[in-house]
Formats: sequence, C-alpha cells, structure tokens
Amino acid sequence: MANSASQVNGLSAKSAFNGFKSFRTPDLSIEQSPDYTIASVAVRAGQLPQLISIFAADYGVDLPQTPKRIAGRGVAVVWAGPGLWFVVAARGDGRDMELELKSKLAGIASVVDQSDSRAVLRISGKAARDTLAKGLPIDLHTSAFKPGDVAITHASHIGVIMWQMDDSPTYEIAMFRSFADSFWHWLHDAAMSTTAK
Repeated sequence: MANSASQVNGLSAKSAFNGFKSFRTPDLSIEQSPDYTIASVAVRAGQLPQLISIFAADYGVDLPQTPKRIAGRGVAVVWAGPGLWFVVAARGDGRDMELELKSKLAGIASVVDQSDSRAVLRISGKAARDTLAKGLPIDLHTSAFKPGDVAITHASHIGVIMWQMDDSPTYEIAMFRSFADSFWHWLHDAAMSTTAK
C-alpha cells in the first residue's frame, strides 16, 4: 500500500503498482490513493457493545454493521465482514493505526496491520461506473450503490473490497498487494476502451 518514499528501519516504501502512471481524461481519473495506514479490527466474543462505544467516543464513528464506509474524526471505518472492519487513515506524521488501536482495544478486539498488504486505487469521474462494469459483477447504478456503500467482490477474477466515497462518483478499491499489477493492467485496459468511445 505504501505510496510514499518514507523510510522505516532503513527500508524505503515502494508502491505496489509497478510502472503506474495516473490516468486522466475529462471523464475519468485513476490515481493511487493517499498513503494510508490501515488496520483490521476483529471483535472478540461478547465485546461488540464495548467496541461500538470506543469508536463512538474516540472517533465519532457509528461502527457499521452492514457493508458501509463511515468517516469519523481522522479515520474511516470500512465494514469488511461480520465482526470485522478496516480502519483507514492518512499516514501523516508517522501515524500507525495498528499501534493506535491496539492500545485502545486490548481484550476487546484483535488488531492487525494491513497497510503494506493492501494496495488501493482511487477511480472517479462520470466514466468510472462504465469502466468498472467491464470487470465487476455488481450493480453500480445510483439506485443500487451509493456513497458510503461497500462491496466485497472481484474484478477480473481478482478479489477486492471497494467503497464509494461521493457522488462524482469516486470509488476506492483495495486488493492484496500481490495482485496490484494484474489489477492495474485490467483497469487500464478497461479505462482505455471506455474513454475511447
């Protein structure tokens, strides 16, 4: 996921998308998402009420219980399955969601860093739906998929989790880092064929 040139223990962060170049036309934009810190949170048995309370108090987030993305104070929480969420934040100033959440959620939830295991692209513009429709088996029509909605699905046989951020529409799509290049090749071809019309 790391998109910046930051250094950790002498190692340089590197994008998962080899040779990626932003794609921009009047109707479509594809960019790497901001450098995110991401942690998965899996609630422990009987601890959901406490988890909900902590997220409401500390982040102003009503923890989603259905496939939704909810933004709060400095974070966005993405439903990733029953009892499982991704907590996403900008990595600025050395922020690390795994470390931040582990101190808050000890005994309540299991917290695992996902920052470098996931790659995320942001796709926006009026041609975004048509482009994604070339490989996603879900209905992205405005009546079926709206800002804040989340889908766990696949794109051209690659497992992804995606969420809609606004009405532009803007989507973010996360996949395992090892599939980033394959996903980008598919998406680039889909974008070229859509915008060539």
